[in-house]
Amino acid sequence: MSETFCDLAKGKCKPCEGGVPPLGADAIAANLKDLQGWQVVDGKLRKDFKFPDHYVTMTFVNAVAWISHQQGHHPDLAVGYNTCRVEYITHAIGGLSESDFICAAKIDVLTGL
Repeated sequence: MSETFCDLAKGKCKPCEGGVPPLGADAIAANLKDLQGWQVVDGKLRKDFKFPDHYVTMTFVNAVAWISHQQGHHPDLAVGYNTCRVEYITHAIGGLSESDFICAAKIDVLTGL
């Protein structure tokens, strides 16, 4: 893992009530290069995960819920039998914030990437 990735994963999400601009293209690209397999689609930070079965998928979902609760920053999840799509966007600013990338990095650590 790169030093920046480790820094992201060690970060703490900051509450966002709006009033700040979303990250620009340069900041998004810089943060994105330090994540494993995440991409920006329709303005959201997204990654699709695949698991061997439903039990492992639900274990992952519960772990993501725990991270979300601890960070106070919650993704949208689309859950299937052995898949889970995770999408982050900071709704209060209508775009991506550093918190989205921090949570994505924490999920990558969770999955061992």
